[in-house]
Amino acid sequence: MPLDKNIKSQAIADNARSEGDTGSAEVQIAIMHARIQQITEHLKKNKKDFHSRRGLMVLVGKRRRLEAYLRAKDIARYRALIQKLGIREVRPR
Repeated sequence: MPLDKNIKSQAIADNARSEGDTGSAEVQIAIMHARIQQITEHLKKNKKDFHSRRGLMVLVGKRRRLEAYLRAKDIARYRALIQKLGIREVRPR
């Protein structure tokens, strides 16, 4: 189930660093966050859907790696983003 176009465009508009920005780490993390929320709601209704659960775990791993990249690159942007999205801060290993 792909992410709704309206939700995706709203996530891009809210987190873009400049006009037309669709590839920055903030935008990618916001889009992944919206997909994670959508899949989580699906799994609350369909508890035995293990294929979607695996997809969710893969997506969470990708988001964590992007968060680690952003944290290493610019910690102020990272903290502002997790504050806006309501994501818990992950301690680096």
